[in-house]
Amino acid sequence: MAEGNRTRVGEFILMSFSSLPTEIQSLLFLIFLIIYLVTLLGNSLIILVTLTDPMLHSPMYFFLRNLSLLEIGFNLVIVPKMLGTLLAWDTTISFLGCAMQMYFLFFFGAAECVLLATMAYDRYVAICNPLHYPVIMNQRTRAKLAVASWFPGFPVATVQTTWLFSFPFCGTNKVNHFFCDSPPVLRLVCADTAMFEIYAIVGTVLVVMIPCLLILCSYIRIAAAILKIPSAKGKHKAFSTCSSHLLVVSLFYVSSSLTYFRPKSNNSPESKKLLSLSYTVVTPMLNPIIYSLRNNEVKNALGRTFRKALGLRICIP
Repeated sequence: MAEGNRTRVGEFILMSFSSLPTEIQSLLFLIFLIIYLVTLLGNSLIILVTLTDPMLHSPMYFFLRNLSLLEIGFNLVIVPKMLGTLLAWDTTISFLGCAMQMYFLFFFGAAECVLLATMAYDRYVAICNPLHYPVIMNQRTRAKLAVASWFPGFPVATVQTTWLFSFPFCGTNKVNHFFCDSPPVLRLVCADTAMFEIYAIVGTVLVVMIPCLLILCSYIRIAAAILKIPSAKGKHKAFSTCSSHLLVVSLFYVSSSLTYFRPKSNNSPESKKLLSLSYTVVTPMLNPIIYSLRNNEVKNALGRTFRKALGLRICIP
């Protein structure tokens, strides 16, 4: 319904990768479908083995299980709709659906930032205070840290989503992205968004950069502690427990920071799509692969789980 030169938007059209030829879109559909299935399978296996294997009931794997839950949430919010748009099943998304997609994107994103910082703190305690580690990271403490990691997502998602979708939208309802992300939706607003952009930058600093600084401080202390270890074998073992986490942090923080520090920047939409793909689609798939391939305890636990499952299957008549 028109109101002057403004339009009350009832739905949005996700442009996704519509500028690409149909053949390329079909190929992308196949690639992203495989990535999606690998992500769900990999993270589900991490959750399964860390729950069922007694050898993985330590705080590190408790937080890893939470990370896998977040990654599954990320994928369920974004990828199924993206797959539909690639095959042009339904490129539209309702106003409420767009708002909900953005809400859960912010929720899971903020929670993951804090959880990665919590995991860095866990590694700091394990390496710098190994004798006190079981006492400091007891079951009650790690449960509180997990709740504290998930909680920031609620206020961040609520304020940013409610504020953005309270703006009037002009003319076109085409979102030049494969999901309802803040920067492309913000481009459709026909109002002064300066205050919102300031809030978005401040929110990014609080939710992304503060945990990032905590991670950096933790690893500075960890590096100092590792350098004091006399044996090369001891140094390698200590570093190996951190290398997977460092790699995951690098993949997630670099791409998400480049996307959200400048919500209305002049960067091309295609470059932002590529950045978004890295932390919403690719990273959730790589996390379980990184943790399983670089961690002997996880690999051994996966082997025990598969052998147990196969043994039960053989025994059942």
